[in-house]
Amino acid sequence: MSQIISLREMGVGQQGKIATVEAFGEMNRRIRDMGLIPGATVSVVGRAPLKDPVALRLSGVTISLRNSEADYIKVDISGPVH
Repeated sequence: MSQIISLREMGVGQQGKIATVEAFGEMNRRIRDMGLIPGATVSVVGRAPLKDPVALRLSGVTISLRNSEADYIKVDISGPVH
């Protein structure tokens, strides 16, 4: 059974597999250019003191993403991640 949440809702130390990217146009391209594509494994490694932005680990790289961008990314946190 899938448990899909937005990337913004993930806690520090939590990981999952990207299910969908719901952004359009330039925002969609920017998110995908960072490697945030369906099927990619992502983990939250930290958050700024005011919870924005969020630091993510993806394919051995740490990236920073605003919460407003993270809202467009839905992550499946239910199953084992490889």
